[in-house]
Amino acid sequence: MMVPHKLTLQVSLLLVLSVVVHIDALGQKRKPPAGGRPAVVVDERLAALRSTPQLAGNLVRRLGRGRLVAIRSAKTDSDGVTFLFVNVTTRTRGWIQRESVVSPSRPGDDQRLLSLIETSNGFDRIVRCRIFLDHFRRSHLRPHVLLILGDTAEALSAELTARAQRRLNTDLGDAPEFSYFLNYTGLDRYNRQNVRFTFDSSTKRLHYDGSAWRELLRRYPHTPAASEARERLLTLSKHAP
Repeated sequence: MMVPHKLTLQVSLLLVLSVVVHIDALGQKRKPPAGGRPAVVVDERLAALRSTPQLAGNLVRRLGRGRLVAIRSAKTDSDGVTFLFVNVTTRTRGWIQRESVVSPSRPGDDQRLLSLIETSNGFDRIVRCRIFLDHFRRSHLRPHVLLILGDTAEALSAELTARAQRRLNTDLGDAPEFSYFLNYTGLDRYNRQNVRFTFDSSTKRLHYDGSAWRELLRRYPHTPAASEARERLLTLSKHAP
């Protein structure tokens, strides 16, 4: 009986792992449930799925920000609060407050989400910007949201630097110093939002990498926001590693 070569086994294992990772990545690209108008949760504070269209209705579950639903109908209660009947999965449905979701197909919802973004802070603002950019692909407000995303990320970079320095305030190992900062666990949730940072070794400081500003210049070069993005990138270039 032939014994597989060690290298062959390693290659086979790598191929299997690649397939698993690819399938997992596909699974992360969630699709909205069928049966209604697609919408996405943007305000988890109001995203209580209830069995009846009223604030006192039995709680079915709490929906997280970014969760996709399908709107089937709407109903306004005696207090003037509008609830939407939504599908969450093929088996789960219920009533959710109107203000907790936005729908790309509903006129004015892009402006409503922008208003929520502008009143948000920190990481919450980053996440809501990403939701906007992922779902409102034809909105004329995209340049403004890209500018906000970049500005927020750069503003947060100072705080992230300070946290990383406190966490790494010990003797470092043999790896390059910048690699410890760029591997700081506090950056993980930003990475999942496609927000990445660079490290300036001379100042020992993290900075936003400027991707949103570059996208703004590439796609919307003649907008007022593009002029501001150019200024941001010029400043950022002084901190390039």
